[in-house]
Amino acid sequence: MKVLGIMGSPRVKGNVDLLLDEALKGAKSQGANVEKIIVDKLKIMPCKEYLGCFRDGNCVIRDDMDAIYPKLLEADVVILASPMFFYGVTSQAKALIDRCQALWARKHILKQSLPEGGRKGVFIAVGATKGKKLFEGSILTVKYFFEAIGVEYVDELLVRGVDARGEIKQHPTALAEAFELGKRLVKAKKA
Repeated sequence: MKVLGIMGSPRVKGNVDLLLDEALKGAKSQGANVEKIIVDKLKIMPCKEYLGCFRDGNCVIRDDMDAIYPKLLEADVVILASPMFFYGVTSQAKALIDRCQALWARKHILKQSLPEGGRKGVFIAVGATKGKKLFEGSILTVKYFFEAIGVEYVDELLVRGVDARGEIKQHPTALAEAFELGKRLVKAKKA
């Protein structure tokens, strides 16, 4: 079983990164092969809407997304992790999501099938404010992203009121919840 973690924060060793690492440790504890992508370290151009993907399902832009597409299609579980920037995912995460227009085109324009088998997706997010609607827009974006890549949105870990680097370590349950989330995903997938 392959679990792909996508770290959308520009802050390595920050709160989102720590939660994602715990979720990946939980998945690994159940025998999963895990991989983590740090989007901020990649060169991913934003979608330019050239629509070349409508012809053959491939983006015409050549950059680090070329290596990401197969990982997205091979993963049994995809975990997207992002802090909230103005009540949305980071621009780094959004660039990756937008470039998945190519996979959306394969599925919806070209009617190609994407990998099946009950692939699962999870969203991990942290926000500094405690706003009631803090995660709503991002959840919708992530759900559409997962649908485009053939992954079912099955769970989430959303933490409000955490901002300073490493502050999540003082949260009473978040790291343990992330670890259990990773375990639960792999167990459910095996069942």
